[in-house]
Amino acid sequence: MTDEKKKDSILRQIVRDKYSLWALIILLLLYLAIFFADFLAPYSKEFSDRHRAYAPPSKIFTIDENGKLSRPYTYNYKRYFDPDEFKITYKLDRSKKFYLNFFGRGEKYKFLGFIPMDRHLVTVEPEGRLFLLGTDINGRDVFSRILFGGRISLTIGFLALFISFPLGMLYGGISGYLGGFVDNIMMRISEAIMSIPSFYLLIILAAILPANMTSIQRFALIVVILALIGWAGFSRVVRGMVLSIKNQEFVQAAEAIGASKKRIIIKHLLPQTLSYVIVAMTLSVPSYILSESGLSFLGLGIQQPDASWGNMLKEAQEYVNILYRPWLLTPGFLIFIAVLSFNLIGDTIRDILDPKSKMR
Repeated sequence: MTDEKKKDSILRQIVRDKYSLWALIILLLLYLAIFFADFLAPYSKEFSDRHRAYAPPSKIFTIDENGKLSRPYTYNYKRYFDPDEFKITYKLDRSKKFYLNFFGRGEKYKFLGFIPMDRHLVTVEPEGRLFLLGTDINGRDVFSRILFGGRISLTIGFLALFISFPLGMLYGGISGYLGGFVDNIMMRISEAIMSIPSFYLLIILAAILPANMTSIQRFALIVVILALIGWAGFSRVVRGMVLSIKNQEFVQAAEAIGASKKRIIIKHLLPQTLSYVIVAMTLSVPSYILSESGLSFLGLGIQQPDASWGNMLKEAQEYVNILYRPWLLTPGFLIFIAVLSFNLIGDTIRDILDPKSKMR
């Protein structure tokens, strides 16, 4: 079976499984949403309305006061102070309607970073406010920040994969094929790297990194350093797989015709480990998503005012916000959905590529 037919077969089997199919659809929607975040978000990531801190989600109406079907509209919230409960409350100001505009003009942005545009999926009339998921303590639109924050939370893990997996594959392939003294030395080095506690290393890095770095540069550097540590465990598995196949006939045939060690490792041995690599990559992405979220939640990752799902969730840790402002929990729900979807797809791919699973 050729590589293209094998990939097509894997994709068909993933689609055939209803759980992995739903997971694939959810991930596709999430990545499309963050790709078109500028167009889908009603406001830019710099938008802030300090007079509407912790405003609840806007209510969209399609029926007017006469009971007739109407063009979608909303009302602004008006802030009141409740002296009895000593807190700020919001009530709809029904004195003026603000109609929604689809594909209307709004704040300017650059699509893909260089195409000037000002069209948004949905906007509201001037002086109106549209907060689909409410606002945070600084009056920033939670829905818009979720879209922009997802760009970091859902993509920064791939940076680590592009570093750790090629390095781990090559290191493990060389160690397993050469064997002997070289294998012993290389494995002792990888074991020493694996013994470094990554959590405490992160805390140290967060303390010593330059203060003038942007939060994205700061966390990208942390992820790169973590990737340079995380490849060690992966290389040990690749090394074990190479040890089990290096004495097979196709490897001996390559040696007999004078193929170099480099060619044997890259062209013959490492491709035999791709089944494990694909599964490991799929199951590693959730761990990086959780790492970013956890670090940003603790204040060691992405810093305000830049958005990520982790630092957005930090605001929901107060029980008052959980009780009265549940929309602040939306980033946590999306983290759960994304991680679960990746795990479901990874488990399905593992079952497809595992010969023993096929026999069962």
